Amino acid sequence: MIKNLSIIYPIFNEEKRLFNIFQDIKKFNKKTHHISKEYIFVDDGSFDNSKKRIKDFIKLNKNSKIQYKIISYKVNKGKGYALKSGVLNSTKKWILTTDSDCSVSNFQILRWMKKNYINEENMIYFASRNHPISQVKKIKSREIIGAIFRFAISLMFNVKISDTQCGFKLYKANIAKKIFSKIKTNGYMHDLEICIISKKMNYVINELPVIWKHKFEGKISFFKDSIKIISSLVMIKFYRY
Repeated sequence: MIKNLSIIYPIFNEEKRLFNIFQDIKKFNKKTHHISKEYIFVDDGSFDNSKKRIKDFIKLNKNSKIQYKIISYKVNKGKGYALKSGVLNSTKKWILTTDSDCSVSNFQILRWMKKNYINEENMIYFASRNHPISQVKKIKSREIIGAIFRFAISLMFNVKISDTQCGFKLYKANIAKKIFSKIKTNGYMHDLEICIISKKMNYVINELPVIWKHKFEGKISFFKDSIKIISSLVMIKFYRY
């Protein structure tokens, strides 16, 4: 049973989508009085009004039982760097990393708990859009790209995880801190490093079903950013942990 939880959001120019995050947090708080919660917003060099909107939300929703933190720096570093900063500065016994587009609601944690999926503290839990009973709404092109990406990482790294890139991941805090302290990739491919490092440290990744909805205005395009992705994969191939 999860009794206290840090939830980490990587934020980069999310002014237009923060409303969805705030609504999900407020609804989640009403249903989880039994969980001590810490929300960590990592402002990854935003140059819009994201930081101000987060501060305004915190002022309006102060609660002695709920902690809110902002970690902020001026230069955009990447999602991996942002999550690493959040994880290493978290204080609760469990850590949830999630995406700023709110494609997965925090309520997914409660669904997992209700099904007794979270029962091994030495495991890591990945939400998987490819799980047989996941409910997923996504565009066809992303399915094709995802299949190609899974084939590539299976071939290059012998990683058998069906969905490395879904941002909704749950860890026991001591495990997360050990893994993220070793991550070298600042960008999106940090998820692959999590799989590689976990394997080397003998942590088991358990893929769980998820309710996931595609959100537009995403920050990454697999076509546009293909060169960055390929170069990251090559670099990770030669990393030593």
